Amino acid sequence: MSIIASKVTKLYGIQKALNEVSFSIPSGEIVGFLGPNGAGKSTMMKTITCYLPPSHGSVKVCGLDVMEQALEVKKKVGYLPEHNPLYLDMWVKEYLEFIAGIYKLPKKKKRVKEMISLVGLEVEQQKKIGALSKGYRQRVGLAQAMIHDPEVLILDEPTSGLDPNQLVEIRKLITNIGKEKTVMLSTHIMQEVEAICDRAIIINKGEIVADEKVDALRQLSSKDTEIILVEFQDEIDDAEFKTIPGIKTINKTSPRELELVADGTIDVRAAVVKWSVENNKNIAGLSKKSMNMEEVFKQLTASK
Repeated sequence: MSIIASKVTKLYGIQKALNEVSFSIPSGEIVGFLGPNGAGKSTMMKTITCYLPPSHGSVKVCGLDVMEQALEVKKKVGYLPEHNPLYLDMWVKEYLEFIAGIYKLPKKKKRVKEMISLVGLEVEQQKKIGALSKGYRQRVGLAQAMIHDPEVLILDEPTSGLDPNQLVEIRKLITNIGKEKTVMLSTHIMQEVEAICDRAIIINKGEIVADEKVDALRQLSSKDTEIILVEFQDEIDDAEFKTIPGIKTINKTSPRELELVADGTIDVRAAVVKWSVENNKNIAGLSKKSMNMEEVFKQLTASK
């Protein structure tokens, strides 16, 4: 296993940021680490990368303990923090050569050239970092995180603030990296998880509430909850639906359309049809909506 976290607890005074968090990640897997703001994502990532010691429990990276073998762990890990710390007055090549020097890499100019090509910085390599767009600064951050060829890559909000074109490019880059390395990334963008992650770990209030393959996570959640889309021929009052058993919440998406979040163990569609007949309301459309990661995330984190 590339990463093994065992009953990791982190205390800030009396506040418990992590509460006995345990998981393992094998090599060659891209894992999305998800959770609301303040859930403990960044704390966990900083613990894995040896920036924060756990209060209790243990973390091992490539078989090395983060407390006892921190220097060796850092050689195995590449880290891109949420707030990408770059020297804005340095040139792109100058900065990457500086990082390569810290790692005492042989043939550092050759390695810098390889990284510039890998992350697509060729057209911007002669600029100062401060003159780069947000997307290209993220590429520089990825390059510095990978320049020492780490086995594990930890990315905290790697696509934060990027425009749609930059999102596509960075996602593609992370997917390609994940073919050879273990990647753990934190994100608030659920479509990103569906697009590039093999598996998702969801944390809420310092505790893991789900750890599944992305497809399995959607299916698991849909056993307890389903989303029904109903369209009527005339305008509808959503308050009337509160009497139908099994409906958890009602979202009125237009004057004639409703999105019903319902108990997955009850045939709510049949109940809706029966209600419409009894109340002389004509249905124009009735369908079941597949659960996406955003709905799964809301369901798993709203109850705690």
